[in-house]
Amino acid sequence: MPAYQVTARNFSTASENRMHSNAVAQSHGFKGALVPGVAVYGHLVQPLVEKFGSQWLGQSQTALRLLKPAYDGDELNIVLSEETQGQYRVTCHNQDELLLAEIMAGPMPPMPADIGLGGPAKATPKVEINWDNVVPAEVFVEKTWSLSEAENNRYCAEISDHDPVYDEHIHPHYLLSLANYCLMEEYQMPAWIHASSITNHRAALKVGDMITSKTVVKEKFERKGHQFITLHITYWRGEALTTDILHTAIFRIAE
Repeated sequence: MPAYQVTARNFSTASENRMHSNAVAQSHGFKGALVPGVAVYGHLVQPLVEKFGSQWLGQSQTALRLLKPAYDGDELNIVLSEETQGQYRVTCHNQDELLLAEIMAGPMPPMPADIGLGGPAKATPKVEINWDNVVPAEVFVEKTWSLSEAENNRYCAEISDHDPVYDEHIHPHYLLSLANYCLMEEYQMPAWIHASSITNHRAALKVGDMITSKTVVKEKFERKGHQFITLHITYWRGEALTTDILHTAIFRIAE
C-alpha cells in the first residue's frame, strides 16, 4: 500500500515560467500545465520526515530525479522503501501507475574541501537565458532571504503538508523553491523544466532564520536536443553552511 497519497496541484499559473500554463506547456507537447517539480519534491520528502523527524532536516542527502510531469489533479502515490541499510528510495507514481519522480536519500556526506565559492560576483543585467550567456564558473550576486513563518506556512499549504515539525523548521519544498529563484533572478526564464537536484541538508533551518545564498554555474550541457544548466547553490546562516544543492534545469526544450 502507498505510504502517502496526495492530489497534485499547480499553484504556479502566474509564474514567469510559462510551462506552468496550459498554452505554453501544450505547445511543447505536454497535455497541460506542469506541476512544479519543487512541489513534487515536497511530497516525496514527506514520508522521510514522518519517519525520522526533524533530525532528517539537518543531517541528510536527497538526490531527486524528475522523470515525467505531474499535472494538476493527478493522484500521487508516494512510497518509501529501504534499499540498503541507511539508504532509502521514495517514488512518486500517478493514478496510471506511471513513475513520475524519485529520490534516493541517505546520510549527509562529508563537507567538500572546495565548498566555498571563489572569485568576485559578476553583476550582469537580467537577460533571457541562452547557450552563450550560460557561463560555467560564473558567480552570481549573493542574495539574502528571510525565512518567514508566513512563507513557510504558504509552502506547506501548497502541498498539503501540515506536519507540526514545520511550526519550527523550514520545509524542504521552501528551500528547493529558493534554488529556483536563484536561477530566475539571474536570467529571464520564459519556459523551462526542473530536471534534478541533489540537496545536502547540513543544518536544519528554522522559521525566522536569515540566510545568504551563493550561486555558481557548475556546467551546461546538451542531451537529446535539450539544453541544461546546473547550478551549485549554498545557503549560509552567518558563517555556517546549512545547505548545498546541485540544481539542474532544462532551459531550452528540444523542438
